[in-house]
Amino acid sequence: MGVVLLPGFMLDAGMWDELAPLLAPIGPVHHGDLFQDDTIEGMAARVLAGAPERFVLVGFSMGGFVAREVARMAPGRVRALVLVATSARGESASQQARRQAIAGRPEGQAFRGMSRAAIARGLHPGRAGDAALVDRLRAMGDRLGGEVFLRQTMMPRPPFDDRLGGIACPTLVVAAAQDALRSVEEAREIAAGIPGARLHIIEGSGHMVPIEAPGELARLILDVVSQAET
Repeated sequence: MGVVLLPGFMLDAGMWDELAPLLAPIGPVHHGDLFQDDTIEGMAARVLAGAPERFVLVGFSMGGFVAREVARMAPGRVRALVLVATSARGESASQQARRQAIAGRPEGQAFRGMSRAAIARGLHPGRAGDAALVDRLRAMGDRLGGEVFLRQTMMPRPPFDDRLGGIACPTLVVAAAQDALRSVEEAREIAAGIPGARLHIIEGSGHMVPIEAPGELARLILDVVSQAET
C-alpha cells in the first residue's frame, strides 16, 4: 500500500516537501498528475492509472475535488480518504465571472504567474509577510506555466454535495481555522455528507495546511490509516 497526494490549484509536488517524509509509515509516496486534463473526471482517471492497487488518498483544495471523484470511481482501491481545505460546493458567482473573464482574454496572452497578493491571502496572517514562502509557492505556478493555468482555471467544478453519501471508505476532513479561502463551514458540510467521516479543525494555519501544519496533518493522516486497518 502507498499514499497518493493530490495538490491544489497551480501547485506541484513541492507543496508536499514537509509532509511527504512524515507519511513514510504508510508506504511509498505517489504524486497524482493533475496537469494534463481539463475535467475532474479526466484527472481522476489519470490518477487511478498511475496509482498502486490499494492506497491512501490525500487531496488538498482543488485536489480534494479530484480525490472525491477517485473514491467514487474506484471505491475498492481507496483504503482511506483525507480531504484537506476543500469544498463540495459548486462554483460561486465570482469564480464563474473569473473563468469567463479569463476565457475572454486574447488568445496567446502571456501567463505572468500567480499574484503574490493572492498567494499571501492563502496563508495564515502571521505568515502572509513571509516573502520566501510566497516566492516558493509562486515558483510552483511558474513551473507549471500558462497551459496548466488555463486548464485548471477553466475546468468546471460542479457541486458534489449530492454524491458525498456514496463515499464508503474511512474519511477524514481537515479544515484550518484561519483559512481565508475555504471556510470551516464547507468542511463541516463535507463531513456531514460522508457516512462516518471525521472532522478536524487545525488552529494556527491558513489555507496551505500541508506546508503550514505538516506535523499535525501527518499525525491525523497516520491516525485515520491506523484506524482503517483495525
